[in-house]
Amino acid sequence: MWPLRSAMASFAAVLLLLLAPLVSSLSMDYYAISCPNVESIVRTTMRGLFVRDPTSPAAMLRLIFHDCSVFGCDASILLDSGSDGTAELEAPANLGVRRLDWIDNVKGRLEAACPQTVSCADIIALAAREAVAQNGGPNIDIPLGRLDGFSASSSAAESSLPSATISVSDMFAFFGAMGMSVPESVAILGAHTLGIAHCTNFVDRLYPVRDPNMGLLFANTLKARCPRQFPSNAFAALDTSNFRFDNSYFRNILNGRGLLMIDSEIGLDPRTGPIVENFANSPGAFFDAFASAFVKLSSNNVLSGNQGEVRVNCHFPN
Repeated sequence: MWPLRSAMASFAAVLLLLLAPLVSSLSMDYYAISCPNVESIVRTTMRGLFVRDPTSPAAMLRLIFHDCSVFGCDASILLDSGSDGTAELEAPANLGVRRLDWIDNVKGRLEAACPQTVSCADIIALAAREAVAQNGGPNIDIPLGRLDGFSASSSAAESSLPSATISVSDMFAFFGAMGMSVPESVAILGAHTLGIAHCTNFVDRLYPVRDPNMGLLFANTLKARCPRQFPSNAFAALDTSNFRFDNSYFRNILNGRGLLMIDSEIGLDPRTGPIVENFANSPGAFFDAFASAFVKLSSNNVLSGNQGEVRVNCHFPN
């Protein structure tokens, strides 16, 4: 037995060495020498942009979720065309993804300060981090060093992004694949405290009959915004304080004001209901769980070595 165990230990040691570049590809001081002002440049730029468009923090949060859920956090969502000739933005699931021009704005400033050094994937992560911090949420330290990928596909986006009707169990599986615990999976949904959802994502809860888990007054308010025949760009706020990152999303759920099906379901499911109640009563508990979940989301399946590159233009491979 000992020789076998020794051989297995040696194999494990070699495996760890092989995996080391993947594990250590992100670090807190990744740009300490190559671009020491990267975080301050992103922070200052985003602050000015958020003032110009108060709806944009939600766009930045949505952008990182939609990027990291397809192929991983590799800025594939920014590519104008992938290897199959399609772009992720062409997928119906990416309806309403916007403000990519702001990522370009930050990229331009970083290229001037540190040419071909900071990846578009890192910019997306930092922009989303600022969307949280500058709008009332926690300041989250995130490791950096993501590389930009070469692949993009509308079909991959459509099949990878979860629907608004995802079940609680499937939600666990989706976020669990990113390493999130059950409380973290609930907390990351708290990103819905910012922004809006298009009517197409929740109209089935209004017609032909109201979802009984949706409050009557809330449903009637939504019907005014989303009649039976509504334009494709019709929407409703996900939260009663949708310009501020806070825990009102969870308080709304407890009051029958969960907009999407999954929003309502996590308040009703015995596995998640107590977590929703805890977050509704304790902003600190929500912020702590969200911060750890955000780090896992923004570190999902990152590229290293020759798997990726630092794009000069976020929309095209070098």
